[in-house]
Amino acid sequence: MEDLLKYQIGITLIKGIGPNLAKNLIAYLGSVEAVFKEKKQHLAKIPGIGEVLSNEIASQDVLHRAEKEIEFIQKNKIQTHFFTSKSYPFRLKECPDSPIMLYYKGNRNLNEGKFIGIVGTRKATEYGKDICKQMVSDFSKKLPDITIVSGLAYGIDVCAHKASCSSNLPTIGVLGHGLDRIYPGMHRSTAVKMLKNGGLLTEFMSETNPDRPNFVQRNRIIAGMCDALIVVESGKKGGALITADLANDYNRDVFAVPGRTNDGFSAGCNMLIKYNKASLAESADDIIRLMNWEVSDVKTREIQASLFEELTENDKEIISILRKNADGVNVNELAILLNKPYSKLSSKLLEMEFKGLVKCLPGGMYKVVK
Repeated sequence: MEDLLKYQIGITLIKGIGPNLAKNLIAYLGSVEAVFKEKKQHLAKIPGIGEVLSNEIASQDVLHRAEKEIEFIQKNKIQTHFFTSKSYPFRLKECPDSPIMLYYKGNRNLNEGKFIGIVGTRKATEYGKDICKQMVSDFSKKLPDITIVSGLAYGIDVCAHKASCSSNLPTIGVLGHGLDRIYPGMHRSTAVKMLKNGGLLTEFMSETNPDRPNFVQRNRIIAGMCDALIVVESGKKGGALITADLANDYNRDVFAVPGRTNDGFSAGCNMLIKYNKASLAESADDIIRLMNWEVSDVKTREIQASLFEELTENDKEIISILRKNADGVNVNELAILLNKPYSKLSSKLLEMEFKGLVKCLPGGMYKVVK
């Protein structure tokens, strides 16, 4: 396992090979180990590689740095999630530019329950902070299995994390650096609290400085990790708007809290709403309703799947999994559980939806009609 981890980390260190090319390379050769064991002349012929990158891979210099990182991982009990593993967040697997390796310190399952991203300006006003706190508090009372995701930055981000800790909600901070530091330093005490019920997640190895481009890069993880993204407060420019654009690209549901028309701190939120890039949200109830997350009344009469005369084995297998997950299962997670291609499963779910066996929810979630 240690050798496998060495190769998994090593491929992220090869200059000129980003997540997309790395995924293609692994798919082409069959495994990450094969990338480092393939002959240089064969590597050079692989589409997208060529002489320069084949030389980089063949030198295997990156493996020494990977071994050093493994020592850090073992010493600090850090979890690693490679993009081919079952523990890797299934929501991120949907995103074409998702990182191939994640480093995680925490106790919250990255594939369990609903995930809501909360982002906003670093120069938050009392108005923004109050709404953020109220939303998180209401989520904790009305949604039984939810995790709040943000970036541990100044302003709305840290407000969301602190409110989550106060409401005993799991919260995950996505970092723009390695797990050997906390930036900004004044948020260290909040980060420690988050480890007790949530965690810290990053694609960056130890000794990675908190440089500006890293924070832009980490925004795609926040966007990809969540079922819904809420922009609480934002100016006309900023990281929160970048995250909202990414979330839209990933087909996530985006919400924005409106502000006064002449308030610069709400200009970004108003713009998202104005151009139909986000739904207007004034409260947690708005998001719960628009996401169709209301807790259903157990006394409500629903169609019984058993009433249908003919259920195929595939139908029964899908229904069995959905019944074990009352809140629904994402289509990509379902494909992994069933070991079926996404395209075939998608058409099968549509067929079952027409029959009234399953119901499609926002965010690519499916729920059985009991």
